Amino acid sequence: MRGPGLVLAALLAAGAVQAQVPVQGYEVVRTYPHDRAAFTEGLFLRDGVLYESTGQYPSDIRAVRLETGEVLSKRELPTVYFGEGIVAVGERLYSLTWRNHMGFVWTLDDFSPLGGFTYPGEGWGLTTDGRRLIMSDGTDQIRFLDPDTLAETGRISVTADDRPLRQINELEWIDGEIYANLWQTDRIARIDPETGRVKAFIDLSGLLPHDPAMDPNDDVLNGIAWDAEARRLFVTGKRWPTLFEIRLK
Repeated sequence: MRGPGLVLAALLAAGAVQAQVPVQGYEVVRTYPHDRAAFTEGLFLRDGVLYESTGQYPSDIRAVRLETGEVLSKRELPTVYFGEGIVAVGERLYSLTWRNHMGFVWTLDDFSPLGGFTYPGEGWGLTTDGRRLIMSDGTDQIRFLDPDTLAETGRISVTADDRPLRQINELEWIDGEIYANLWQTDRIARIDPETGRVKAFIDLSGLLPHDPAMDPNDDVLNGIAWDAEARRLFVTGKRWPTLFEIRLK
């Protein structure tokens, strides 16, 4: 496995990340506690509650009190499933699994099971524009699914300077754009949902102070949540002790 710096260098060498794409910085507005054991895969905020999915075995989906990090409710997945992205449309919560080709539908209020669905390839990130589910699979492809039938209705190829951009992970829909973590890097890509073109990168280098106890290959930046009403942006990572509210520059 390669560390974040080497992966980013490889992306640069491959021409996937180039200087022509604008790069934004950030400033930290506030910090919140985050469960150090949570291997964060999916993240979103709704009605002041943070919803999070975790990977590894067992994986779970959970509702979290934003201010304290307290887990309000949780449901573990059967241990054969490695959990991935989550999102809610209406009162239904959708969750992906990594290599099981299987997703689940739950009630948002208490995570009662409502059904399942299948898809080819891997499941990574999940978000919504309010009409469609938007899914990543670790490649340069982003798929659109009908939330009622779970059928694929379209897809885009993500490019930066006309070159494929892969390792697209956790997703969030913000002001008409798809924000995407790039796995094992400190960057978020802002993607045009119509063309797949990366409009800008957000460089979050230095966000989390160095901790020699953390694994540079696994404990990486992952998790984006947007509070549309208050216009607050939150980010965290796998097994990070902190959730950050940030402002982009």
